[in-house]
Amino acid sequence: MVIDSFLQNIPKAELHIHIEGSLEPELMFTLAKRNNISLPYASVEAIRTAYQFENLQSFLDLYYAGMNVLQTEQDFYDLTWAYLERCAAQNVLHTEIFFDPQAHTSRGIPFATVHAGIHRALQAGQQRWGITSYLILCFLRHLSVESAMATLEQALPFKSTLIAVGLDSSELGHPPTKFQPVFEQARQSGFLTVAHAGEEGPAAYIWEAIRLLGVARIDHGVRCVEDQHLLEYLIQTQIPLTVCPLSNIKLCVFDSMQQHNLKQLLDLGLCVTVNSDDPAYFGGYITENYQAVQAALDLRTQDIYQLAKNSFTASFLPPEAKAAYYQELDRWMNTTGLSD
Repeated sequence: MVIDSFLQNIPKAELHIHIEGSLEPELMFTLAKRNNISLPYASVEAIRTAYQFENLQSFLDLYYAGMNVLQTEQDFYDLTWAYLERCAAQNVLHTEIFFDPQAHTSRGIPFATVHAGIHRALQAGQQRWGITSYLILCFLRHLSVESAMATLEQALPFKSTLIAVGLDSSELGHPPTKFQPVFEQARQSGFLTVAHAGEEGPAAYIWEAIRLLGVARIDHGVRCVEDQHLLEYLIQTQIPLTVCPLSNIKLCVFDSMQQHNLKQLLDLGLCVTVNSDDPAYFGGYITENYQAVQAALDLRTQDIYQLAKNSFTASFLPPEAKAAYYQELDRWMNTTGLSD
């Protein structure tokens, strides 16, 4: 279909992707064999059958179990390279990637091993396809503040290759305020900050992330509609939301894509973006997310253009790089001949 090709090929950035969440079952089996690790599944099909989640926690249980196959620098390189191949195929020109070091250091995998594999692949991806990228260290919010602070200390020698710190994992019961000391230290160390908030947690968590963690972006944030003052603040400040539609459906944040509020947020003037979150588990990469919302919410060409432009606007790229990507997007739009 013409619209599917349009959605695949429009220049775009991705700002909410957990690299461990791009671990496809096929690669999981390959790495398990390479590292002599036994999986509790007999086949790729058996793994995919297990990808039926009741909520965020039921997903995370499987997500962390799957990470056990990641052992060596080459494993992390292969994982990241596989994701970048998808980016190249879907015209993702820039990506800002989350990784969860605590999920690996707790298994005895050194921080340096994890970082080296991911970083090396990102460098190779830029050389091969011209894909620019930034790396964001996420703290696991179900773990202690002390663990997060220790992880921040581990990250400092790699500061030149890390753009920001973030906050992910189980949202309910772990408000952003819990990590205020860590984020204060991170900002003092020169990191930008982002945080997952307002996915399963309430709109109040979004306020906490903004006021207490000093975030430049909110990851998810779809529950902002529950607070009119917050909505107005997000419109005024243009603090971006990195929305993940297929993830929201898979984790039962919305009952169906037709009920998703992405179009509402876009029409209100918020800086919303489309992203894939954990694409191996949620049924699609960034193009599939664009396709799902376009079909369910009847998005027009101008809506898609705005979402793609927002993805560059919301990035941590310097102004001159954003301007260059805007020009590339506009050139591409002018060649498609598609209009509303």
